[in-house]
Amino acid sequence: MEDKRNIQIIEWEHLDKKKFYVFGVAMTMMIRVSVYPFTLIRTRLQVQKGKSLYHGTFDAFIKILRADGVTGLYRGFLVNTFTLISGQCYVTTYELTRKFVADYSQSNTVKSLVAGGSASLVAQSITVPIDVVSQHLMMQRKGERMGRFQVRGSPEGRGIVAFGQTKDIIRQILRADGLRGFYRGYVASLLTYIPNSAVWWPFYHFYAAVSGPLAAATASILTNPMDVIRTRVQVCGYLKYIHSNEFPKSGFSAGLSSLQTVLELKARAPSS
Repeated sequence: MEDKRNIQIIEWEHLDKKKFYVFGVAMTMMIRVSVYPFTLIRTRLQVQKGKSLYHGTFDAFIKILRADGVTGLYRGFLVNTFTLISGQCYVTTYELTRKFVADYSQSNTVKSLVAGGSASLVAQSITVPIDVVSQHLMMQRKGERMGRFQVRGSPEGRGIVAFGQTKDIIRQILRADGLRGFYRGYVASLLTYIPNSAVWWPFYHFYAAVSGPLAAATASILTNPMDVIRTRVQVCGYLKYIHSNEFPKSGFSAGLSSLQTVLELKARAPSS
């Protein structure tokens, strides 16, 4: 998969670091705002048992919109924005690792493979605790829950407490699992995103002109089964919901339809 074409690759030393970080955060934030509703839908599709709640991406979108309005599509968004920190750690680790590996190999595939995997290892160590909290917030529905925990309603019975829900989820995780609860699914995350990132970058350079969407599609399809496992471990705490009548037809492909909607948007921001 070595690229034989004469395509200039911008390395770490060529970057204007100030612009790189400022524009990187701004661009990632815009992508997050656009993609987040589909991330929430994908997470719910992966967690639900069979098709007990939603029959697909469009059905989930309509039902969430009717039940909770637009804000329902952004549950856990503010907590999730803290992963911008891990995103910057991801790109920094990626570029520095490429520079380090270049002393031992000039193969772009080798540099991309090692750097992508290393970057995901660093990023996931920061992301998983944030992911665990935000995913439990994503699972909140009026009057019921999809995950292990449910936030308390207001004393007046007006529904979910807006500003206390994050603290409530954190307290419940601590009470149930201790600090280890924030790293539930950590190994599954590494097994999902290290291969995803390691595959994404070599394919990015291999596909060249249409690299973003095709690299994202290739990496996401290959690692989606592990992503389903990761999500269910983090939200449900176990894999009991993946049973014989879901696998392999729908259990490990859950959420792929949502993936198609966001491939182009995520093309320039691979999973961290």
